[in-house]
Amino acid sequence: MVTSISTTEAARHLGDYLARVKHKGERFVLTKNDLPVAELSPTSGMRRATWGELKAAVMRLPHDPAFADDLEKVNDADQPALNPWA
Repeated sequence: MVTSISTTEAARHLGDYLARVKHKGERFVLTKNDLPVAELSPTSGMRRATWGELKAAVMRLPHDPAFADDLEKVNDADQPALNPWA
């Protein structure tokens, strides 16, 4: 489905419309004086992966047995200073 919006509306809320294009795949026709002048839509190379495809991709990643130890070291090292002004 394509939604028509004025160029003024698009300019005022561009971030919102871009998020809708990116995350929901929505398409918009921008109009000026009720005449279409441009289209805001996902790029042709952009597609969404299914949960199954995402899971399969994660399962293909190499296993790192030391990963949990590395995370623990990072967490232990990430302590706030006793006096942030020192």
